[in-house]
Amino acid sequence: MNIFRLAADMTHLASILVLLLKIHTIKSCAGISLKTQELYAIVFVTRYLDLFSSHVSLYNTFMKMIFLASSFSILWYMRRHKIVRRSYNKDQDTFRHFVLMIPCMLLALFVHEKFNFKVVMWTFSLYLEAVAILPQLVLLQRTRNIDNLTGQYVFLLGAYRALYILNWMYRYFTEPHYIHWIVWVSGLVQTLIYADFFYYYLKSWRNNSKLELPS
Repeated sequence: MNIFRLAADMTHLASILVLLLKIHTIKSCAGISLKTQELYAIVFVTRYLDLFSSHVSLYNTFMKMIFLASSFSILWYMRRHKIVRRSYNKDQDTFRHFVLMIPCMLLALFVHEKFNFKVVMWTFSLYLEAVAILPQLVLLQRTRNIDNLTGQYVFLLGAYRALYILNWMYRYFTEPHYIHWIVWVSGLVQTLIYADFFYYYLKSWRNNSKLELPS
């Protein structure tokens, strides 16, 4: 644990809390991609297969349970809650998200650190997380109507991964033999996907104007 990882974890947690705040208090999921939320649920399930078989720390176990529980709570709200689901932009959230899973799984089968079920699934979760935000970004480009909470959610989600890059850099210089190319490359790809959104988010924040993405 170091300050960069802690900051990244807290930023990730903050992004989820912002989204739950929007859904629970405003009773709206307008501008939120169900496709992205489904992909994140798959990411967490495949990454945390060792939840009950491998204990790292109480903090580690607690965070895993929080991410799993919050992910499925968001899915329940968007799919089952009578009021929330009516605000879902179904007609515009049409990204074929499951198509992303096929190349990620194939890549995990051939590019991994060790060929066993848990490691391949963990690797698959890294590849899938790198591209899971794409349906959300496409939806925001289509709607062109991004409220503050949705913008904050996506920004925090991207910032968490950027902070993890600082964590990896810190560990590389402070821990001997710390090299994880798969983690690093997938994390870098994920951060680069957010680059365009970061630009327009920070521009709107600086100009105190409404966030809009180019079509």
